[in-house]
Amino acid sequence: MSKNRITQLFNIQYPLIQAGMVWASGWKLASAVSNAGGLGIIGAGSMYPEILKEHIEKCKKATQKPFAVNVPLLYPDIDKIMEIIIEEKVEIVFTSAGNPKTWTKYLQEHGTKVVHVVSSVKFALKSQEAGVDAVVAEGFEAGGHNGRDETTTFTLIPMVKEKISIPLIAAGGIATGQGMLAAMVLGADAVQIGSRFVASPEASSHNNFKEMVVKAQEGDTKLTLKELAPVRLLKNKFFNDVQELYTKNPTKEQLIELLGRARAKKGMFEGDLEEGELEIGQVSGLIHEIKPATEIVKEIIEDFETAKKAVAAL
Repeated sequence: MSKNRITQLFNIQYPLIQAGMVWASGWKLASAVSNAGGLGIIGAGSMYPEILKEHIEKCKKATQKPFAVNVPLLYPDIDKIMEIIIEEKVEIVFTSAGNPKTWTKYLQEHGTKVVHVVSSVKFALKSQEAGVDAVVAEGFEAGGHNGRDETTTFTLIPMVKEKISIPLIAAGGIATGQGMLAAMVLGADAVQIGSRFVASPEASSHNNFKEMVVKAQEGDTKLTLKELAPVRLLKNKFFNDVQELYTKNPTKEQLIELLGRARAKKGMFEGDLEEGELEIGQVSGLIHEIKPATEIVKEIIEDFETAKKAVAAL
């Protein structure tokens, strides 16, 4: 695979990035993906500052290759998180859920490359203005927290590509080499893949959750809780409770009360498939087995090359 803007920017072999997912992306997954030639990401969103520090240190021991940290900018202890990132000389940071202007320049002044995750053309342009090194444009198919506009990856990528000049990473609904090729044909320089890596032994999620992802079919996920922060969930008892509450035209406070605290941890990390929040993408319907991250990367790249030949023959 030839070098492109993203492989050069991050100094990686393949234009394939593992998403920084809460309760799934610790140092084991990040280092495995980086060692396999992609860019592994530690998801700071579900970590206390001292836990993040530990994961960064372990990741450094487990790989000599580049890796990144994903930071939701709404994180309560954001100053401490940024302090650790600078102290530990993390070379690449993916920011999300917040204004990229706040931390981009500060991180870049300390030698860190910054990528911001967006779900619309408007925010892609704002990120470019803020001076980020690249953007991830994430379609509404993606798992976890998501865009309110429900723009799909297939339409979002070419729309963003038309307006920005910085490198573009596609996310949402991509789990195969064919999906990776399709995103790159539409204008992406690389892809970010989340859900596929949840179904790996290295992901820190609970096995119950991984098994449910593997069993998921088309239509088993839905975007909900838009009034709080739109989130795509697997349908389970908690999801049904949310839907039932919606029939009563709830206030925002009632939704917050139902959500409660640590609902995502309960589902994805502790394995409570009834009462937990189970965040995963629509593409879970294409994930049929749990396999090591190294094999997932290898399979995606092989499928990508096969798909490229098939397209060339059209």
